[in-house]
Amino acid sequence: MADTPDSLGAFRQFAALERGVLVVSVAMFAFSLAFQMTGRYIPEYLTALGASAGVVGLYGSVGNLVSAVYPYPGGRLSDRVGSRRALTLFGALSTFGFLVWWAAPLLATPTIPAWLWIFLGLFLTQAWKSLGLGATFAIVKQSVTQDRLATGFASTETFRRVGFLLGPLLAAAVLALTAGFTAGFRWILLVGAAFALVATFGQHLLYDASRDSLGKSFSGVSAVLDDLRGLPSELRRLLVADTLVRFGNGMVYVFFVLVVTDLRSVSLTVFGVTLAPAAFFGVLLAVEMAVALLSMLPVARLADRVGLTPVVALGFAVYAVFPVLVVFAPADQWVFVALFAFSGLRFAGLPAHKALIVGPAARDESGSVTGAYYLVRNVAVVPSALLGGVLYDRSPVLAFTVASVVGAVGVLYFLARGERPLR
Repeated sequence: MADTPDSLGAFRQFAALERGVLVVSVAMFAFSLAFQMTGRYIPEYLTALGASAGVVGLYGSVGNLVSAVYPYPGGRLSDRVGSRRALTLFGALSTFGFLVWWAAPLLATPTIPAWLWIFLGLFLTQAWKSLGLGATFAIVKQSVTQDRLATGFASTETFRRVGFLLGPLLAAAVLALTAGFTAGFRWILLVGAAFALVATFGQHLLYDASRDSLGKSFSGVSAVLDDLRGLPSELRRLLVADTLVRFGNGMVYVFFVLVVTDLRSVSLTVFGVTLAPAAFFGVLLAVEMAVALLSMLPVARLADRVGLTPVVALGFAVYAVFPVLVVFAPADQWVFVALFAFSGLRFAGLPAHKALIVGPAARDESGSVTGAYYLVRNVAVVPSALLGGVLYDRSPVLAFTVASVVGAVGVLYFLARGERPLR
């Protein structure tokens, strides 16, 4: 069919998009590159700075909290001051956050450990990504006509995922060329800050703010509560399963890097060249994202034939079994490559998952329903990493096994109780 989407569609249509979408797409690529170069390595950085597994888990839970609560006030501020000003502010804060992470070893004192500065940096680095979520959505909506919204969002999402792919590879290259993880990672942080700085200036100078709409009043907390109470019953069942699956994954998400670099200490040797475990982890992340990008379209087409529920269940199942597979895997490089390639399949079910979320909602309520759904799920998942850190401190195998059990309960609940609101 002529309307059938393809994986390169966003790139083909990129040059034809409005200037605002072009600017935010490029900025999203640059920030995604910076985040993916740095964020997944922070647990290893924390450990190198003297933090315990419990502190690493606390860091993960604080990150979950930031992701849950930042978008709303960020969106409110964007509505009040305009997307251009808001994103410039958020970009500057993120850039400064990367520099705080870089300076953490230099800022340590006998009373303030170096790893404590990582938490301050977390609140700053997440500014563009989380506070700016509403602003980026607003730019796309204000820049294109209603019938081209999908094209606009496809552009930003595709460039974000490409940043996810290239960021870990760039990090792996830097780590391979430097002696010692801490020294190499601090160079990565400087590179990340440079990308964020260029993106901040670029979006400020190139974005045309004449279409920004300002200042509508907030209807109150009661509106949020009404949205939560108004969730369709089918969606509540999906929400329970999704929350369990994400809670299990959240328990160990920040510890995947430690399994590769410390617990298994697995390196990569190809064509006579050896990559240290930290650099190999970057390659593994790139493999995961490459599989995600390549599988999204075929799996979406599969969902058209077999229905949404089996595809979503497949993604949930990958989330659930991946932790236990990783923690029991032998320290073999190709086993880990295969496992992270398998992990990439969890992203393939995202389009079907989103369709299940908006499916039961009335046409004019899809935005509020989606917002309420993610608010509940993200808040519920906040303590997962802290619990995982406590268990990991006792036994990594225990933490990862419990994580898979929690995820498996979510999968079974979805299969047993999940409705099929669309197909």
